[in-house]
Amino acid sequence: MNRKFFLLLIAAFGLCCAGAASAQMGMNFFKKPNIADIFRPEVGKGGVWEISHAKRDKPDTLDWYVVGKESVAGKDGYWVEMSHADERSGQPSYYKMLVTKDDFQFHRVIMQMPGMPAMEMPWNPSDKTRTRMDKELEKWSRVGTESITVPAGTFSCQHWKKNEGTGDVWASEKISPIGVVKMVNSDETMTLVKITSDATEHITGPVQPFDPQAFRRMLKAEPQH
Repeated sequence: MNRKFFLLLIAAFGLCCAGAASAQMGMNFFKKPNIADIFRPEVGKGGVWEISHAKRDKPDTLDWYVVGKESVAGKDGYWVEMSHADERSGQPSYYKMLVTKDDFQFHRVIMQMPGMPAMEMPWNPSDKTRTRMDKELEKWSRVGTESITVPAGTFSCQHWKKNEGTGDVWASEKISPIGVVKMVNSDETMTLVKITSDATEHITGPVQPFDPQAFRRMLKAEPQH
């Protein structure tokens, strides 16, 4: 997995790096209809998405599901886990985030790469990143309801469109944890290919503090695109 794709997953559940970092600032996501409203977690549910790239022949596959629930300061928090196969070994890497439902706040981020222990990532976006994400979030608007057919089936979706540049998201309330049925931007297309109803947690062993040196070694060893 390349660095850009890893950061995309951690920062925004694949939604143009917008929601998560802005939520960290304490933004009110519900002052108007907003793309973060498509976060609808249900324990055990999720799906499989295929991500095709404009400049690459081989698509990526992303598994995305809810593996647990716990209270966070009196609010319902959900552990959302994602997996992505390593390009060299084919073994999966796992990423797990604790997110509160009502305010879409990220509280913990844990990852486990092939052959490495589970590590908890620091989560403290810079002021520059927060400002950029804030601006990105404001670009999304809901433009209507459409029926979308993908390999996982046909769904009635809310259509979200990016006001500046290229970006479309079709989301269904029936899909957990994020209702993305299809997402299209200038470089990538993300499509739901399978729905999961019996997801279980895959991150194992004790969780260690983030080791930046080990992480840098892992990134350096990865093939670049």
